[in-house]
Amino acid sequence: MQKKKKKKRPTMPSSSSSAVKPDDGSGSTTAKPDVEDSRTAKHRAKDSVFTDLFRDKRYLLQLYQALHPEDKTATEDSLTDITINNVLINGQYNDLGFMVNGKLMILTEAQSTWSMNIIVRALLYLVQSLQEHLDREKADLYGSRKVELPESELYVIYTGDRKKHPKEISLMEEFFAERQSAVEVKVKMLYGTVNPERSDGEDIIGQYVIFSKVFNEQVRLHGRTVKAVSETLRICMDQNVLKEYLESRKKEVVTMMMDLYDQDRILEIHIESEKKIAAEEAAEKAAEKAAKKAEEEQNAVIERMLRDGSLSIDKIASFIGVPLQRVRKIETQMLQES
Repeated sequence: MQKKKKKKRPTMPSSSSSAVKPDDGSGSTTAKPDVEDSRTAKHRAKDSVFTDLFRDKRYLLQLYQALHPEDKTATEDSLTDITINNVLINGQYNDLGFMVNGKLMILTEAQSTWSMNIIVRALLYLVQSLQEHLDREKADLYGSRKVELPESELYVIYTGDRKKHPKEISLMEEFFAERQSAVEVKVKMLYGTVNPERSDGEDIIGQYVIFSKVFNEQVRLHGRTVKAVSETLRICMDQNVLKEYLESRKKEVVTMMMDLYDQDRILEIHIESEKKIAAEEAAEKAAEKAAKKAEEEQNAVIERMLRDGSLSIDKIASFIGVPLQRVRKIETQMLQES
């Protein structure tokens, strides 16, 4: 049987970026993206704003101060960004990683879907971050001198609507039922405010959570469209939520929230294409396996008929519906084996 050639797997196209119109002078703080209203906002819109927001050391310092208000010595200059940058689709990356006063701080992506697997992801992020830290320090893990490790803290900013809000989640408790394990990881959970109406006095974490909840509500009302993005920015700036950041980065924020959806959609199409190809290849293999099994069963019948000797090889070939040459080949093999 001649095998079919495998289909060439498609490559993922690049996405186009969107632009934003300048202020029309109406006084509205709503962003005006120069794109169709039917265009869809990206699935991980909040996460891209998260990374862009805290790339600015002004807001990164506010984040650290919200986590460690007792530390009065930290400054923007004492913050070192060590966020893992990995362009591979399936590569590990953490949304935010930074060093400050000997501490290694890791905040994983602000997710709206609850999953205890975040503990495992945080562990992998921590291991990779420590590996990169040791590489930067040129630490000798095989030497006799003990290497110095930074104090590490793991956080997740959760923006969903889950009713239970544990302050901390533990690898041992969740995955090993508190049995002793060689590895233990504890992740602190951050939720910010539970009331989006009261933004005054919220720290940077609370403001980000409010932003996320406003965006979720606008998506519920308008779908993943430009209007949902524009309304999110308008409402948040009116409520003094991330106002300074959104006003100064309005164009970039809209672009991030819209343009990166294209990448999600491209990935979605790519995954569906991969699934289709995999299904076709599986069907081909199943067909080949079935054909081989049918051939083996036919050969067994031919062998029995040849041993019986009541029919000539011509009649056997005609009865089974196979080429005469095939019957002769089986007969030859039987004579060699006898």
